[in-house]
Parts: sequence; structure tokens; C-alpha cells
Amino acid sequence: MTENTSYLSGELDREIVLSRVIEAPVERVYRAWVEPENMFKWFGPDGYKCDAPPQDEARVGTVRRFVMTGPDGQRWDSRMTFIEVVPNQRLVFDHGADTDDDPKRFRMTVTFDQQDDGKTVLTLRQLHPNKSQRDRGIGFGAVERGYETLKKLSEFVEDH
Repeated sequence: MTENTSYLSGELDREIVLSRVIEAPVERVYRAWVEPENMFKWFGPDGYKCDAPPQDEARVGTVRRFVMTGPDGQRWDSRMTFIEVVPNQRLVFDHGADTDDDPKRFRMTVTFDQQDDGKTVLTLRQLHPNKSQRDRGIGFGAVERGYETLKKLSEFVEDH
């Protein structure tokens, strides 16, 4: 019997998946993502900050532009374009540089699942255009930095 590895040729070899249980109700966690005055207070890994002009709440078609600055002062002009917004359940957006032709842009899916104990299971899925870009992201620290970001989100919603 041969092992079936055909599933690896689909999205799994291009994906990074992170998950965290957050001690807050799903509505509060969701608002931290869709309300721009909240999102840019916690978004980004430890030592990173986001600067953004006033922006609209996330809806299908909303484009968020912001500058992420790293601890060393390096700056990244960034853009998120929301594709799907299902309140308290799911957000889907493209994320990358603030250019129309960014070949490194990836699709982000964020799901919010309420547990019986009032906590929220947040799952973040990054789907990259190809395996090599996903692998470069992992080498850059996308997993570790992603978990730092989710920790900052958790601390933000638990305090608000």
C-alpha cells in the first residue's frame, strides 16, 4: 500500500497556521480586529508598532494602510484588503506591502470560535502564493512572531 501524499500538493505546503485560546468573549476579540482604533494598538510582534491614519471599520472591500516599524527602526508600508467579513466568525483579507503588484502578498483567514467557558479560540491561517515564500516566512520567524502578535492581542482584549 502506498502512502497518499497528494494533499501536500494543495494548500497545506503553502500555509502557516497559528491558534490561541483567548480569555475573552468572541465579540471582544472580533472587535479588536475590525475596529482600526483597536487593531493598531496590539497588531505586530513584540517591539513592533503600527502607525495608521484614521480608517474605516473592516467591511468587504475595506483597504487598511499602515506602517509597521520594527525595533531597529526598519519600516514596512503595509496594506490589508478585506475580502470576507462574517461578524464574530471569520475575516479574510490579503496582506502585504502597500503596492498593487506585491508578489509576496498572502491571504489571511482569521476564525473566531466561542468555547462554552466564554473563551475564544482564534485561528489564523496564512496562505502564501507558493511553498518557497511560506518557507522564507518561517525562516524569518513568522511562527514565533505570529505567536507574539497573538499574545499581544490576548493581553489587549483581556484588559479592555
